[in-house]
Amino acid sequence: MPNFEDLSPDVLLALGRQALQIEAQALLDMRERLSGPAGDALVAAVRRILACRGRVVVMGMGKSGHVGRKIAATLASTGTPAMFVHPAEAHHGDLGMVTPQDVVLALSNSGESEELTGLLPVLKRQGVPLIAITGRADSSLARHADIVLDSAVAVEACPLNLAPTASTTAQLALGDALAVVLLDARGFKAEDFARSHPGGSLGRRLLTHVRDVMRVGAAVPSVTPQTPFSDLMREMSAKGLGAAAVVDAQGRVLGIFTDGDLRRKIEAGLDLRATTAAEVMTPEPATIGDELLAAEAVALMEARRITTVLVVDATGVLVGALNTNDLMRAKVI
Repeated sequence: MPNFEDLSPDVLLALGRQALQIEAQALLDMRERLSGPAGDALVAAVRRILACRGRVVVMGMGKSGHVGRKIAATLASTGTPAMFVHPAEAHHGDLGMVTPQDVVLALSNSGESEELTGLLPVLKRQGVPLIAITGRADSSLARHADIVLDSAVAVEACPLNLAPTASTTAQLALGDALAVVLLDARGFKAEDFARSHPGGSLGRRLLTHVRDVMRVGAAVPSVTPQTPFSDLMREMSAKGLGAAAVVDAQGRVLGIFTDGDLRRKIEAGLDLRATTAAEVMTPEPATIGDELLAAEAVALMEARRITTVLVVDATGVLVGALNTNDLMRAKVI
């Protein structure tokens, strides 16, 4: 066995850089090919999938199968219904998942994977459109496909030119290109992406509204303008918001008093014991509607450099409140 301690850092880094250079060049070569027939094939594939009334069924064996699973997941999360079916399992019943309304996207660098080629006659009889991603235009898979997407590479990044490396990178990138073009063609928006990723940070930011995270009812500290300062402080302490709204008899917001206001007035040397809420409040505070996104509340609070915002209805009546802690618990920030 080789003595790995004899390999210098420079040698190891050179091997890593060489692998990256080979894969990067493979992608650049593939991009250039899109100026010719390969580009026409990509356009045809996009149009075929857009016209599909079913799903994109992705298939692939070995490393191509791993790439295929990722492509199927990317398509599904960006507006194109898709699923992965293992070719070997398809031979034993899973082919029943595929219908004539679907489109099969088959991946094989050689185009000769027996598990895939063995399915081709059945798919043809069913009338299922077949799009191939392959590195060989003369392969069995390519000859049977309706559309061939060229993922050929000049050389693998593997020093032995054996392990699928550059070829799987090309497949993955071509699948991403297909998904991105489809995404744009469908008019897929960030809000659509969020709906398919409700557990992710983007989903929370785009799907969570102020009404979902705000405090309501008795949990919202509020006082009248005539409320003595001592009672104002008791209300703030009891509700734990770090602020209290000052409202008129109809519940419309007149002002707010916060922990920050208290600190500033004490630092100014004011005697607060004989004051009322109206005398210490900040008038016309920042407010937000409950129908807006919680992310918009974050933006407002950051712009105004505040940690609490009052929630009002269309007439200015107090309906809720939230602070940065509420938004953090909801994982909006």
